[in-house]
Amino acid sequence: MGRGKFKGKPTGHRHFSTPEELLAGTSARPRTFRKEEAEVEEEEEKEESEEEAEEGSEKRKGTQGLIQIENPNLVKQKNVKAKDVDMGRTTELSRREREEIEKQKAHEQYMRLQEQGKTEQARKDLDRLALIRQQRAEAAKKREEEKAAREQKKAEARK
Repeated sequence: MGRGKFKGKPTGHRHFSTPEELLAGTSARPRTFRKEEAEVEEEEEKEESEEEAEEGSEKRKGTQGLIQIENPNLVKQKNVKAKDVDMGRTTELSRREREEIEKQKAHEQYMRLQEQGKTEQARKDLDRLALIRQQRAEAAKKREEEKAAREQKKAEARK
């Protein structure tokens, strides 16, 4: 009989066992599955009993169990429970964090001295500022004199 344009998948259709078949034991489910399931359960039970027996020893990966090495760079993870944590103790900062804090403090100190005019750069800036103010004052005085001279000429021209 034709199935239409498309073929079904080669894996076939799913077959679900009815409750009656399950009770009768005539399920279409392969018997090997039950055996595999039982083996998996046994393995899990064995692993659990082994884990209980080997609580103190660590599982080693690869060749670590064969060769004993003393690697100073190897960091063993320390599991600290919440009740054992000491909240009063401050944690030590890393070198980068310490350097960053020192850099910020030095910059703040420099900026304070800069505001007070005690740094060499601040002195140079203040000298430059004083020179600019003096030049502006001279330029304003010169403009006033020129303006007064122009007004005087206009006043003489009107007479």
